Amino acid sequence: MPDPQLRPRDPANEIAHDMPTMTETTTAAQAPRAYLIFTGSGPILVLSTYPKLTDARLIAKLRYKGIDKFLAYEVAREAVHGAYPDSYDNVVEDLEGHEDIRVLDFNGHQIMANFALDSLGDPIKFGG
Repeated sequence: MPDPQLRPRDPANEIAHDMPTMTETTTAAQAPRAYLIFTGSGPILVLSTYPKLTDARLIAKLRYKGIDKFLAYEVAREAVHGAYPDSYDNVVEDLEGHEDIRVLDFNGHQIMANFALDSLGDPIKFGG
């Protein structure tokens, strides 16, 4: 019998849909954070309910998808919601009560058109 603290994942929105089929449930509701992540193959825009971008569980998911190094910026949730209102609401609902990550956009041209680089804060560097 499955652990009641775990639920099946929705592979349509999940960054690591070919990983094991369960995701962790959080004990407290966390508002997702938005990150613009520059990877070797281009930028992705993600929402995450992990406490920080460098959380070991989140890093494991990124590594599973071949992302070992990245440069990232946290993006204001309001700006992301304004650029992707319907998608944002759907992904937030999907993440509700669970620590996980979802890709909101992987179209680099669209991401760069939606966010000004000078509006981003300090970079988060990972992977030496």
